[in-house]
Amino acid sequence: MELDKLNITVIGAGIGGLAVARGLALRGARVTVLEQAAEISEVGVGLQISPNGFAVLRALGLGDALRRSAVQARAVSLRDYRRDEVLRLDLGVLENDDYYFIHRADLIDILATGARAAGVKIRLLQKVSGVSPGARPKVELANGATLCSDLVIGADGLHSHARAALNGTSAPFFTRQVAWRATIPNLAGRGPEARVHMGPMRHVVSYPLRDSTLLNIVAVQEKAAWAAESWSQKDDPNALRAAFDDFCPEVRAMLDAVQEVHLWGLFRHPVAPVWQAGNVALLGDAAHPTLPFMAQGASMALEDGWVLGDSLAGRADLSEALARYQTRREARVRRVVEAANSNAWKYHLSFPPLRWAAHTALRAGGALAPTRMMRQFDWLYGHDVTQIPA
Repeated sequence: MELDKLNITVIGAGIGGLAVARGLALRGARVTVLEQAAEISEVGVGLQISPNGFAVLRALGLGDALRRSAVQARAVSLRDYRRDEVLRLDLGVLENDDYYFIHRADLIDILATGARAAGVKIRLLQKVSGVSPGARPKVELANGATLCSDLVIGADGLHSHARAALNGTSAPFFTRQVAWRATIPNLAGRGPEARVHMGPMRHVVSYPLRDSTLLNIVAVQEKAAWAAESWSQKDDPNALRAAFDDFCPEVRAMLDAVQEVHLWGLFRHPVAPVWQAGNVALLGDAAHPTLPFMAQGASMALEDGWVLGDSLAGRADLSEALARYQTRREARVRRVVEAANSNAWKYHLSFPPLRWAAHTALRAGGALAPTRMMRQFDWLYGHDVTQIPA
């Protein structure tokens, strides 16, 4: 199999779709990305790129562009919702401290510019209605057109047509948690760290974006009332403020500054059992949606994109290459998904004696073995897919 003879269709111009498109185009493939929107844009939210994700951007030749648009993170500060800092994690002790906060729209712009520079064709207003695997897989569009390719890559997110074609439909599980997202001006001059304020059945994460002129806010609450799984759903900022009205003055001041906020329900989705068949492959959230409690959604999509391209370049047979891709990725993403699933409760302890004991243990760990507290994430941040042979 020679990549320069393949016509590849990527569904979705998100982080994973654009990354895999550039990677494959740089290896000689002819790549077209289909995006249903009229323009490549993202809602105004931030995200974190940990060293494992940055390794992919660097290998794609986009590392310098990322650095120019992002804030390099120096620490993660875990705080009690009404009191002082519980634990400070110094990101400088990581072997690779390329950990960044970036506005999602800025990362998409970097990836789209990089994809086009590599020769990728990005077609807008292309709403996909179905995918048919086969020797020449087909992508059906809502306008009635059908596109055939040598390979179709489904990077089309939570409601992926490609995933449905390979796995059928599955019902997600509502976690009884909702999340609000907002950005505000960084009038307090917050530095390059993420702060996590932990309270009973709730927590708030905040960190700077865009030369530290903005603060990104993600606020999560355990709540029985169902909410849609959609980033575009707006909510009343007063509802957000009311949910956290007993938090410390710092948090209340941030929430008082929120003018527009989006709300979405948090759902657990199973990792897809089938990632590839009939020359169709899944990537990112289409294969393995994850809750936000490890901040790994973007980095996992970047890793997927690199490993898929690397697997295709290192195998003579297309079906063998796609099978190798799933083998190389599945165990790792399952571990990340499971870690994210189990992480929220650590922030949401509601029984005061238990919360006091847990926070006391964290303080002791930070005081006695601060490096060890950070190195527990070596399995995640120290993993560089660009250095692992196909």
